[in-house]
Amino acid sequence: MSQFSDLPALEAHLKTRSYVDGYTPSQADVGVFSSLGSAPSAAEYPHAARWYKHIKSYEAEHAGLPGDKASSSKLFGGVAAASTTASAAAAEPAGEEEDIDLFGSDDEEVDEEAERIKQERLAAYNAKKANKPKVAAKSVVTLDVKPWDDETDMVALEASVRSIEQPGLVWGASKLVPIGYGIRKLQITVVIEDELVSLDELQDKVAEFEDYVQSSDVQAMQKL
Repeated sequence: MSQFSDLPALEAHLKTRSYVDGYTPSQADVGVFSSLGSAPSAAEYPHAARWYKHIKSYEAEHAGLPGDKASSSKLFGGVAAASTTASAAAAEPAGEEEDIDLFGSDDEEVDEEAERIKQERLAAYNAKKANKPKVAAKSVVTLDVKPWDDETDMVALEASVRSIEQPGLVWGASKLVPIGYGIRKLQITVVIEDELVSLDELQDKVAEFEDYVQSSDVQAMQKL
């Protein structure tokens, strides 16, 4: 058994802390956890037992937790001092014993600890989420581009449409769809980043090719 076998000292240390060191699980916790070997008695050491159960839930991630296991031995100096104080208090004459609140609620302490752990984990999650790169919202749009008549050069029409370039716009597959009287419309797909490309502005740019384009419509639109 290592120096952390002094459960009264560990209990005193964890009475006002959620972890051995800092505000998130670390190698300091792993070092103490490993040295204990088994869970402390919840009846005798409620804070240590609560901490042990919590660190055990990270068991699969122990190797990846930050920090240095050796730091737990440095921290134990403060824990040992707390243990010595507790032992001295126990050795005082019976007439000088502290008043004990026989009506205190262990459940209240457990609830406070659970809430503190919850808030710490929520803060860690929000910090991690804030550091993640934001994924740009995109849409797949199908445009119908109609020519003036059956004599319109559809190859030139499509080349003109595809010549439109801007950030957040990627042209995709296309086909010619008959609409009657020998006239065919260009049906073309385009992927756009919603924050960078306005469909109204895109259609205005398509309409500028007035030698070929009579009008355009959004035939379909789907979010990616």
